[in-house]
Amino acid sequence: MKKVNLKIKGMHCASCAITIEKGISSMTGVENASVNFGSEKLSIEYDEKKTNEDEFKKKVRSLGYELVDEGHAHDHMHHDNTSTKLRNKLIFSIIVTFLILLGSFSDFLRIIPNFLASNYSLFVLATLVQFYVGLQFYKGFWNELKNKSLGMDSLIAIGTSAAYFYSVFVTFFPFDVAQNVYYDTAAAIITLIILGRYLEARAKSHTSDAIKKLVKLQAKTATVIRNGKEIQISVEDVRVGDIIIVKPGGKIAVDGKVIEGHSSVDESMVTGESMPVEKKINDVVIGATINKEGYLKFKATKVGKDTLLAQIIKMVEEAQGRKAPIQRLADKVSGIFVPVVILIAIFTFVVWMIFGPDPKFTFALVNAVAVLIIACPCALGLATPTAIMVGTGKGAEKGILIKGGESLEITHKINTIIFDKTGTLTKGKPEVTNVVGINNSENTVLKYAAIAEKRSEHPLGEAILNKFKGKIPNASSFKSLTGRGIMAVYNKKKILLGNTTLMNENKIDFSGLNNKIHRLENEGKTVMLLTINKKIIGLIAVADTLKENVKDVIKELKNMNKEIVIITGDNERTGKAIAKQAGVDKVLANVLPNDKVNEVKKLQKEGKIVAMVGDGINDAPALAQADVGIAIGSGTDVAIETGDIILVKSDLGDVIKSIKLSGYTLRKIKQNLGFAFGYNTAAIPIAAGILYPFFGFLLSPMIAAAAMSLSSISVVLNSLSMKRYRI
Repeated sequence: MKKVNLKIKGMHCASCAITIEKGISSMTGVENASVNFGSEKLSIEYDEKKTNEDEFKKKVRSLGYELVDEGHAHDHMHHDNTSTKLRNKLIFSIIVTFLILLGSFSDFLRIIPNFLASNYSLFVLATLVQFYVGLQFYKGFWNELKNKSLGMDSLIAIGTSAAYFYSVFVTFFPFDVAQNVYYDTAAAIITLIILGRYLEARAKSHTSDAIKKLVKLQAKTATVIRNGKEIQISVEDVRVGDIIIVKPGGKIAVDGKVIEGHSSVDESMVTGESMPVEKKINDVVIGATINKEGYLKFKATKVGKDTLLAQIIKMVEEAQGRKAPIQRLADKVSGIFVPVVILIAIFTFVVWMIFGPDPKFTFALVNAVAVLIIACPCALGLATPTAIMVGTGKGAEKGILIKGGESLEITHKINTIIFDKTGTLTKGKPEVTNVVGINNSENTVLKYAAIAEKRSEHPLGEAILNKFKGKIPNASSFKSLTGRGIMAVYNKKKILLGNTTLMNENKIDFSGLNNKIHRLENEGKTVMLLTINKKIIGLIAVADTLKENVKDVIKELKNMNKEIVIITGDNERTGKAIAKQAGVDKVLANVLPNDKVNEVKKLQKEGKIVAMVGDGINDAPALAQADVGIAIGSGTDVAIETGDIILVKSDLGDVIKSIKLSGYTLRKIKQNLGFAFGYNTAAIPIAAGILYPFFGFLLSPMIAAAAMSLSSISVVLNSLSMKRYRI
């Protein structure tokens, strides 16, 4: 079995995705097919002995769509091209529709020239909108007819065509009954729908940005030893078994194992941890990480698509391509709604042709058209996007960027929230938490520690320098002892600052401090001992501390019956220490990026709706896999691009606001759909003429259009009322 992700061109709504999914699933050799309308991706698991990608392309083309060539740059160009075409059509449609509206209401605006008010002029203008701007709806309608799956394109094509062709008939073959024309109705509907699709296309144009930024992390070149010589080659030419050299400040090209040297490596872009990791012989190094201090020589063990970064990229692509958890309610019901309306219109025409008053044809046609116009999908098409647009706008005002309707719809349903530790719950930067003086003041301890660390670039040294507020004298000599600490000389005093290994190497007794050291380490802190001329004068503890409002946020989320989990690449002791401070019971420690994805999947398999809150590149796959990925605004660009919701202010309290905003918006969507269906379905029997035999009342197409407009106005006003909502 083989699995591929392919890009689809030409989808307009969720019913398009359903059509493609059914078509591909019916093919021989296809085990599973899933179409994501949001990311425009088709995921297929198939037996490559029975079918292939060429067959998929043929099948999709027969359904009226296209599979475009893969490649991130091409995808971006495709989105840009789609947006540009829709924008141009939208501008044209707005201008022409405005002229149609002026001509249609010339009785109220006496300054309108007579020629613009002429039905013939309106016919010419409306024809441009109907068959140039609206051509895509007719193509979609035709494809839906072929595939026996009527959707939104069918509704739009039928509704606007009813108004347009009825108006054409009245224009060229005027008769006594209902001589009003509805060119403005048809043009306005098409313009509004095109506006919605343009905004949607704009949002989709950035779906591949996360992948492109991940790709940019990869090293471009590597220094390898071949035939006894150091040569620089492209990273694509590195082979498994090559010996690679990395100097201080250099980027590690591929995954490998250290065979010589000792250094400190910044792995934050992969593990998310702010503390550099010490590397010695036989330790594993990861491609795209940064060598901070020493010289390293390592043997390449994984290259190309097998490296950890390449696997992260692949996981993000797969997670982004999965099917959305929910579909639009409007798209679900349209498959039933459209055929029913068409049948009612036909039934209405036939009944009045038999039993109606003279002229029977005119009477039957007017009532049938009234049915089709009253059922026009304008309000149905506006119900969801208007609420989502106002909801996302409301969120943006408060620094909560919500990327799409699916995210906004499902966020309120999440019952499990996974928080990354470093940079999300914690500040992501080491801080001095404890200073203990032994027969010396805390300030003296800090001063000598700062003297030793003044020329160091290590994050722990930076924490000490930030803590000490006075002027720092220069040491006469300085030496970084990788993995152990610092040695410096000041005023002929030998200063040692480092871990217990450094103390043991210099035969310094610290046994009296063991209990204090163990207590601090159990709190997840890194402890450094300070000596002058081999005499301990104090110790300093450094840790990544919790953000200010974390405890309150966790408490409120628990009150909302959300299960809270902390996930970290750090050791279990540090993870549990942070969890205890935050008030969280469940901790997943020592978790690498691919394991984060697996942890999300495990929870999803248990039937839980999972949100992942993170900030690092290492969080990107899990953010994409989660039902809702929430990225911290102060995090990496890749995490931000991958997340469904971005917290610009990096305030974890906005997680709670996002959940509340989601629930409120979904209630508004349901209300809007109620308005849309309420107006249309209640008026359909009246439009069909059910009251005529009893009261002699007919619902003319003009009144039908007014009712349709009223439903649209109700939907828009209900959505706009969301602006008063206080998050």
